[in-house]
Amino acid sequence: MKASVLDGLAIASEIRAEAASTALTLIAKGTTPALAVVLIGDNPASASYVGSKVKACAECGIKSIKKEADISISEAKLINIINDLNKDSSVHGILVQLPLPDHIDENRVIEAIHPDKDVDGFHPVNAGRLVAGIDCLAPCTPAGIPELLSRSGYEISGKHAVIIGRSNIVGKPIMNLLIQKGKNANCTVTCCHSGTPNLSTYTKQADILIAAIGVAEFVTRDMVKPGALVVDVGINRVNDDSRERGYRLVGDVDFDSVSKIAEAISPVPGGVGPMTVAMLMKNTVAAATKLDN
Repeated sequence: MKASVLDGLAIASEIRAEAASTALTLIAKGTTPALAVVLIGDNPASASYVGSKVKACAECGIKSIKKEADISISEAKLINIINDLNKDSSVHGILVQLPLPDHIDENRVIEAIHPDKDVDGFHPVNAGRLVAGIDCLAPCTPAGIPELLSRSGYEISGKHAVIIGRSNIVGKPIMNLLIQKGKNANCTVTCCHSGTPNLSTYTKQADILIAAIGVAEFVTRDMVKPGALVVDVGINRVNDDSRERGYRLVGDVDFDSVSKIAEAISPVPGGVGPMTVAMLMKNTVAAATKLDN
């Protein structure tokens, strides 16, 4: 048995095309969707992520506004930038690129973003709406997972989903998304983490296994039920002298071994990563649509 590979690049392209179509409709009505991205400091990884978001905006007909500040900026000044963007009616989405410098409280910064412009879906109001099953801007990476599975032709309703990881960015939100009653959800959900004893006891029960633990190739073949759908959220650098850059990217799943028994598996890179940016575009045009009405 050889698993089908979940093509995040192709499906992300579909979602971006849909976002572009919505953007054209809004533009025809006189509203140009706009995303403001705030970048603090000169972290190369953060700059790369922001660059990919700016590029995606251009492809989707979304105006991008990049606000950059020195790493020494005070928390108060950063929140002032956010408040100005909150008040600007031409800005529909606000994203502060994480992580932030140690002297800035990420929670305070996230809470400063107006919930209706919180396209990252991290504001406590949106987190609460997600738990309650109320329409909201959901975190992009978790929201992309059911889209990836359903658009690949897999029915997830009624399946047992096991999540490894309990972060506010992936683990908790995907748990709350999948447990809801509705389309692309309706799963029985088990959330495992670093405090879970006998972890493989749970992972081997999973019809859908979602790995978001941040440890390179942590999930091995013996932890997976044959025929499972495996979604790898991890992205880790491992040393590889055979590569020009000296490293390669791997996920939280040992792809080579697990792909031999899973029904389908997402690759790293090219799986969940592209979906995250696509869902950001979807959230931005959704926010613009709501604020335009």
